Amino acid sequence: MKKLTLALLATLSCAAFARPAPLVSIPSHDAFFDAIKAHCGKAYEGKVTVDNQGPSSFSDARLVMHVRKCGDAELQVPFHVGKDASRTWIITKTGSGLSLKHDHRHEDGSDDVSTMYGGHTLDAGFNTVQSFPADEYSKQLFVQQGIPQSVGNTWQMYIYPEQFTYRLVREGREFRVDFDLTKPVTAPAAPWGYDTN
Repeated sequence: MKKLTLALLATLSCAAFARPAPLVSIPSHDAFFDAIKAHCGKAYEGKVTVDNQGPSSFSDARLVMHVRKCGDAELQVPFHVGKDASRTWIITKTGSGLSLKHDHRHEDGSDDVSTMYGGHTLDAGFNTVQSFPADEYSKQLFVQQGIPQSVGNTWQMYIYPEQFTYRLVREGREFRVDFDLTKPVTAPAAPWGYDTN
């Protein structure tokens, strides 16, 4: 009987640990995530509205964001700059907030040296706005890349009924792209390194 009880407890214990942890979040993060997710499958054209170090390769290129893959915990949003399909924003619910990562690939699908940098929310933010100060991985990457000024990066995303905004700020630097959510455009091909499904 004792052996049976121990075996049963062991089984129950394993079953408890086998259950996935619940996906916890707070209302402002959920609202922000869901507002972007509502555009799943759609693409929108944008334009640079602020660049205090411009002009750059973004200035004259056609800029398109595509809310391409949407799960309960992760959104994949490629950001196409002309024919350059190297960039995908990945927004993830982490259980302690929201994470924003920049997945950069080469045309052959391989990782760029500078990839998966980004940040994590430090507070509740707002239903329409979230800020992502650079995380430790990103800070170390920027130093290794010889761009220590980027250690102070904060990325911001704004989602309103008629406009989505991607913004980068740090001391002495501001870059902003606004996308018109009232006029969907034809979705581009898959970003580099991602499957076509």
